[in-house]
Amino acid sequence: MALADLERVERNAAGIEVALGILKQRFGARMQTGQSVREQHAHTTTYIPTQAPDAVIFPESTAEVAEIVRVCAEHKVPVIPFGVGTSLEGHVNAPGGGISLDMANMNRVIRVDAEDLDCVVQPGITREALNEHLRDTGLFFPIDPGANATIGGMASTRASGTNAVRYGTMRDNVMALTVVMADGKVVTTAKRAKKSSAGYDLTRLFIGAEGTLGVITELTLKLHGIPQAISGGVCPFPSVEAACEAVIATIQMGIPVARIELVNQLMMRAMIAYSKLDYPESPGLFLEFHGSDSGVKEQAELFGEIATEYGGGPFLWTTNSEERAKLWKARHDAYWASMILRPGAQGISTDVCVPISRLAECIAATEIDIAENGLIAPIVGHVGDGNFHVALLLDAKDPKEVEAAEAFIARLNMRAIAMDGTCTGEHGVGQGKMAFLERELGGAVDVMRTIKKALDPQNIMNPGKIMPSRRH
Repeated sequence: MALADLERVERNAAGIEVALGILKQRFGARMQTGQSVREQHAHTTTYIPTQAPDAVIFPESTAEVAEIVRVCAEHKVPVIPFGVGTSLEGHVNAPGGGISLDMANMNRVIRVDAEDLDCVVQPGITREALNEHLRDTGLFFPIDPGANATIGGMASTRASGTNAVRYGTMRDNVMALTVVMADGKVVTTAKRAKKSSAGYDLTRLFIGAEGTLGVITELTLKLHGIPQAISGGVCPFPSVEAACEAVIATIQMGIPVARIELVNQLMMRAMIAYSKLDYPESPGLFLEFHGSDSGVKEQAELFGEIATEYGGGPFLWTTNSEERAKLWKARHDAYWASMILRPGAQGISTDVCVPISRLAECIAATEIDIAENGLIAPIVGHVGDGNFHVALLLDAKDPKEVEAAEAFIARLNMRAIAMDGTCTGEHGVGQGKMAFLERELGGAVDVMRTIKKALDPQNIMNPGKIMPSRRH
């Protein structure tokens, strides 16, 4: 995440002016050009500067999105899809201006096929709203990135979250997409069959594309049955290394853990203070098991035995829904909890992912890096799949602190890549990690450029994201 790496996108002022006139006449009050609205649709949780669009439009159907994109294509105007803005790497910024497509009005559940365990939704529905709709069917959508993100945004960044170790990521749970392409044409990437060998897997091409290849307007999702019973709890450990070793043993033994989250000592201190938790101030694992009444009891007890082998425990678990809700609310509030460690600071959340066998090594090296450089940066992670996050607290107005933050994040990214991992486990690339993508994948990025040029020859779909237009 280096400001110097931001991709410059040339502004087509004349084309934007013409397109705004056409679209204003068509959409009236559903097109907003006020400064505050525009800035809200370009906010970033990093020190990447706000780059506002020229207008925000609130479409209500695939047909309207296609209409907007056709106008923008004709006049070479950028199009930036927007969910609820939970992105962390500058995904919704508009470096060349253009139109922000706010999907808030495209928030319907179109169809639920309970017998087939799937549903079709519009991209603007949030994860929580979808599960509220599904509750009476006995089904749920399991991907939980923590924030109440939109389903379209989650697909666009290939999100995962706390349940990934059991249920997979968005890549595993999206069956088909309806996408408006850069010329305004509408395509459907697949049917509802559970598997297919019919041609290229276009569904996965658009999952994680961050709106750079097209605009997602409908998603067909896999659903899962709500578990009969759920158990969960917190287990303290003497060190991060011991906790990671327990995670590895748990995964290798095939225990069907649903969630397994790590917090280091500093993050636990913050969570105890913020969420009023009665836990030891030490590294710990937050766990949850799904299954039958007897199954979740057996799984919890078995994990407790593993924890003891690595010096952890006691593992205090419960099936009480209120106690579990408090536990996971504290985990989801970890970002806000970290703020109390340095009042007035800005929190920069970054993530990496490594093979689980290298997880303890990577986290330990990162903690040493934090200490040696005098940084305040608690760690939390979806460690069941080798993913962890660092919340770096800094004064974003101090150039020296920004420089130190950039250097730390660069070291973290390169550390993960050197361990055969990735610079971004679930946050996406956006503007912030473009330079590291090339270091991670090398020539494969040239293949991505070829795909981008073929599908979006005018570079109007969320330009300035994922990869530079050419090698530096």
